Amino acid sequence: MISTLIGRLLQGAVIVFLVTSATFFLVRLAPGDPFTREVEGSATSPEDVARQRRIHGLDRPLSIQYLDYVGKVSRGNLGVSFSERRPVTLAIAERVPATVVLAVAALLIDFALGIATGVLQGAYARSRADNVLTGITLTLYSIPVFWFGLLLVLVFALGLGWLPVGGSQSPVGFEQMTLLEQAWDRISHLILPALTLGLVGAAGTARYQRAAMQDVIRLAFIRTARAKGLTEQLVLLRHGLRNSLLPMVTLFGLSFPILLSGAVLVESVFAWPGLGRFVVQALEARDYPVITGIAIVASTMVVVGNLVADLLYRVVDPRTRQEA
Repeated sequence: MISTLIGRLLQGAVIVFLVTSATFFLVRLAPGDPFTREVEGSATSPEDVARQRRIHGLDRPLSIQYLDYVGKVSRGNLGVSFSERRPVTLAIAERVPATVVLAVAALLIDFALGIATGVLQGAYARSRADNVLTGITLTLYSIPVFWFGLLLVLVFALGLGWLPVGGSQSPVGFEQMTLLEQAWDRISHLILPALTLGLVGAAGTARYQRAAMQDVIRLAFIRTARAKGLTEQLVLLRHGLRNSLLPMVTLFGLSFPILLSGAVLVESVFAWPGLGRFVVQALEARDYPVITGIAIVASTMVVVGNLVADLLYRVVDPRTRQEA
């Protein structure tokens, strides 16, 4: 077990290093630089731009810049943001909680609704309910996440006026609210972005759970449980659901990169102050340290998610522990 964990950690470190290196070179080899935008439509002189490039070390050979950056990262220094003029670690740390809250809420919706729908479909495959739910899940899974978010805004925010359009809290009067009112205000702002990510994810989860449930429902121990006189509800929940959840553990680890990629669009649609919106702003400003820093954080989160999924799989499936 320990050797396996060490091996996974080493693999994860290599993956993060490769992602960091690829991001470093790609953003710098792209046309333009962070200070060209300051010249366009402004009185900033080319001499000032050259001075800024020299201050931030962008006038040095790319290989020297890379070695310097790797040395700083190894010491926990992600550099200084060009646009915010402060350490990247502080800028990212301010936005990580918002992204984590959104991801957790979306995951809860994703797996709770997806597993429940998949179990129902798998238990009653090819029934009318299964056909209807299949149509709904396939439609949701096919909708681009940003378009679905805009649709929810049009219906529930602009049309019905039930929920706020965007942001994480009310821009006016939040400090004067009671604690209960502040809690509801934050929850109401979270509902639409979490539903956008969670419902689209639940559609995919339901498809996986339906297939897993269909495989389990045909096995001999299910027939034995029914022969013992157990009710269909107990058979499905106690025996069918528990044994069909193993693939969901792996899917849980794979959900992290999907959520992070979806958060880039969803956070932009809902003006959610997280990493997804921050990386869009950094790309527009060509803020190299921020882009590379977020790539490091995102790749680390993906590696950790897959590591947690591997460990959980070994906990819930004794066969993997015997093979280790």
